[in-house]
Amino acid sequence: MTTVRISTFNGTAGLTNATGFFFEHDGALKLITSRHVVLDEDTDHRPDRLEIELHVSRKDLGQSTGFSIPLYQNGHNIWREAKDENGLVDLVAIDIEKNALPRTVVYQAFSFDHLAPANARVELGSTLLVIGYPLGFEDTLHHLPVARQAGLASSFGLRFKGMGYFLADARTHRGISGAPVVMRKPHARPDDPFPWQLLGVHSARLEAFSRDPEHDEILGLNAVWYADALAVFFS
Repeated sequence: MTTVRISTFNGTAGLTNATGFFFEHDGALKLITSRHVVLDEDTDHRPDRLEIELHVSRKDLGQSTGFSIPLYQNGHNIWREAKDENGLVDLVAIDIEKNALPRTVVYQAFSFDHLAPANARVELGSTLLVIGYPLGFEDTLHHLPVARQAGLASSFGLRFKGMGYFLADARTHRGISGAPVVMRKPHARPDDPFPWQLLGVHSARLEAFSRDPEHDEILGLNAVWYADALAVFFS
């Protein structure tokens, strides 16, 4: 219930599918996704609005409604970006006005309580889950995402090649950009209703420049931005 399918539009023309999730702190609710979902200069991807699907009944998950979010106001983008020492981070946050949501909306949100502690030991090869909508695929009856298994493929806590991400070994597709990457909390109580740690946000598949498309299989490695970068959106 944290994760929503994103459809991007330019006017009434549909463009792409992606994934996003809710993050809440001090009463402020934001939609988190990848920057290239809302603006990708390299491919000239420039949607002017997003649409997400919201549940409106806890008893019947088949009941849902679309919720449109304009990306520009008075000629200015409404999303917040993040930077590190290497430049822009592939993350954005979009404010969600709670008063504008349907009266019976049902959702769940990550918070800073769900981030791994700074001294967390996440072992290489640990099992992770990528929660999202690959190629727009979903449980169309209940309007829920699917989970892809992943393995931690680089040392957690170290910025891979100095960038703000770690690597996950997973089979991913278009539409999974912006997906939360989680693992089960160590020593989670059996009655914990939300026993997950948010480790990062899926960005993109990576390839070796030396790969020969004719003879070499794809690497299956993915860049996942560390979730601690989300702090800048609430400062």
